[in-house]
Amino acid sequence: MAKYLLLKHYRGAPAPVNNVPMDQWTPEEIAAHVRYMQDFAARLEKTGEFVDGQAVAPEGTWVRSDGEGRPPVTDGPFAETKDLIAGWMVIDVDSYERAVELAGELSAAPGAGGKPIHEWLEVRPFLAAPPTVTE
Repeated sequence: MAKYLLLKHYRGAPAPVNNVPMDQWTPEEIAAHVRYMQDFAARLEKTGEFVDGQAVAPEGTWVRSDGEGRPPVTDGPFAETKDLIAGWMVIDVDSYERAVELAGELSAAPGAGGKPIHEWLEVRPFLAAPPTVTE
């Protein structure tokens, strides 16, 4: 089994087919979308392929170290960043092909008008070991 991260982006990916931002959806459309995501996760829990998943808020803060003994430095928020992550799901599957199959299915979550979004999802494998340094 290999773990993959399925990333949902607010922006930065190619435009989905049903390209209506979620803040313009009705409460019923949002509820249907969330229900689809929950049902998808529950089905993967039964097959042992679901690890975890969360939606994240569009706002955030960049943080970095400012040196030993000094408080962290913050800047932001950066809601305008093109790579803003909307949510993620970690799956543990037998193959890359299975990860792509599940990402395709997740891409069809309903959006505005109850129609599938057909959004682009980023599929990224977890590293099995730290990268090696070659000299």
